Amino acid sequence: MNSLEQLKEIIVNYVEVEPEQIRPDSRFMEDLGFTSFDFMSMLGEIEEVFDVEVDQQEAAKIRSVQEAVDYLDRLTA
Repeated sequence: MNSLEQLKEIIVNYVEVEPEQIRPDSRFMEDLGFTSFDFMSMLGEIEEVFDVEVDQQEAAKIRSVQEAVDYLDRLTA
């Protein structure tokens, strides 16, 4: 399973959206309805699932699903 598919499975735990509605260009706040708290909680789960440490300043720059996937790919490379 690639990073995008794994991320979709995590996203649906936090917001009312179907996995097939999540596109790479979906923005967390504007399109998917994340709050700041949802986003921070999701980052914690991402750290556990992917066994990575997310830099909070880097994470603050992430707006879209694709940006999150690219960031995860760099962390897990």
